[in-house]
Amino acid sequence: MKKIITIALTWALACWVQAQSQFLLTGYDSHIELEWERLHAANSTYLVEASVDGKNWETRFVTEDTRVLDFVRDIADNVSLQYRLKRQQEEGGRILLAEGSARIRDFSDDELMEMVQKYTFRYFWEYAEPNTGWARERKPRLPNVDIVTTGGTGFGIASIITAAQRGWVSREQAVARMAKIVDTLDGFERFHGMWAHWYDAKTGEVFNFSAFDDGGDVVESAFMAQGMLTARQYFNADTAAETRLRATITRLWEEMEWDWYTQNENVLYWHWSKNYDWIMDHKITGYNESLIAYILAASSPTHPIRPEVYHEGWASWDANTFRNYEDYYGMALPLGQRATKGGPLFFAHYSFMGLDPRGLRDQYANYWEQNKRHTLINRAYCIDNPYGWAGYSEELWGLSAGDMVPAGYTAHAPGAQRDHGTIQPTAALSSMPYTPDESMKVLRNLYRNHGKYLFGEMGFYDGLNLSFSSAAEEQVRYTYLAIDQGPIVGMIENHRSGLLWQAFMANTEILDGLTRLGFSIDQRHQAELLSQNQAQNAATE
Repeated sequence: MKKIITIALTWALACWVQAQSQFLLTGYDSHIELEWERLHAANSTYLVEASVDGKNWETRFVTEDTRVLDFVRDIADNVSLQYRLKRQQEEGGRILLAEGSARIRDFSDDELMEMVQKYTFRYFWEYAEPNTGWARERKPRLPNVDIVTTGGTGFGIASIITAAQRGWVSREQAVARMAKIVDTLDGFERFHGMWAHWYDAKTGEVFNFSAFDDGGDVVESAFMAQGMLTARQYFNADTAAETRLRATITRLWEEMEWDWYTQNENVLYWHWSKNYDWIMDHKITGYNESLIAYILAASSPTHPIRPEVYHEGWASWDANTFRNYEDYYGMALPLGQRATKGGPLFFAHYSFMGLDPRGLRDQYANYWEQNKRHTLINRAYCIDNPYGWAGYSEELWGLSAGDMVPAGYTAHAPGAQRDHGTIQPTAALSSMPYTPDESMKVLRNLYRNHGKYLFGEMGFYDGLNLSFSSAAEEQVRYTYLAIDQGPIVGMIENHRSGLLWQAFMANTEILDGLTRLGFSIDQRHQAELLSQNQAQNAATE
């Protein structure tokens, strides 16, 4: 009998020790993350209790999830907490599953940035569509369809590169995911080398973005190509997997027929459909998020556009959306929409995930100054706050495309028609290279003062509107969008290390294309790029 009891106790102790190791607690600046996926049983309800002294316990969560973020500065700063995880029994009792402890402490700005990057990366790693590796369009998903996005996946590639560099995943894991993404690119239907805006991962078929938008999308394909070419330079090891990855990317890149999308005119057209031909008749004219499409089109080694396509189509001085040179809040803005003071901030992000604006100029603008001034003007407008929205300040600014609170989607920008009181976290955070001090104020405010509801398991939710309700939980749009999440990871990384800019600009085709269009790079930065390119090429050979 004693032997049986001893065996039973030993088994129970082993189970308890295992449960403890599967109850994962990680402390950050203001919150503690608790995760117990390996302890999960179907149809279970869990209680999470916390205590400072181990005697007085408070129920912090009653949830069916297996991961929670507990913002604990309401208890104390720089505090250690003990936790108990319990499962609710059907008969009404509770069974203790595991215990653990964790501590919050004040983070440096660099630690906060890495925390935000790493959480946001989960969107492209944990939430990626498993069969394709592509980024899903949004979370939560639409019912009965699993939409994956071309441009959002291109931005997601930047986050995978960042994750490999910073050790969030191994290089081998990153290469395997990239292979899956690129093989899917190779298998999806293309339209003169271009991909559609959306695909249905369940069927592998194009999913219409709009009524006639069921074919090639030049701009979304450009965002994808920007990511691919960045990856081609970063994954430069002499291994079978990375060699194959680079070869496939090169072939797909060379099959993109940029010149065909001009219709023999001096402008790029955004869409073509095998069913509706050129019915959308959408010319890509500046200034907006599409600069990268013209850069790539001029850089193509197989299907390049003529310089006139850029100078007469995109950069036409006759287009009111291109030239600006108005003064806003004491700053002259070279390019962009006048009515919206340059337009939404994603104009300064999407084309510059890989394209390095430092020292980059042509006859129309210095692109570092363009992006910096655009960001500062957007910020100044929010601080000026002509429509009196609650909360707009030096610590809460940034108008860009994204979900509205409480519903809807729009490209938020200055002005009565585009400013609806919703701030997109991606706006200021993705502007980190241009306005590091100003953007850090927003990051700290969003996380420390609004994080309890605004910061979730994949980083900041998409929108915050303090005017909508006095209840903090109703001020947040609880959605994630690939096109908003991706620039947060990539642009913060460009601020921290220049990683993605260095890799993309190491593509000799890009430098040739820029030269073809009349771009120049300031001499000091040109020397840095030359040194980087030599190092990249040596590593690849």
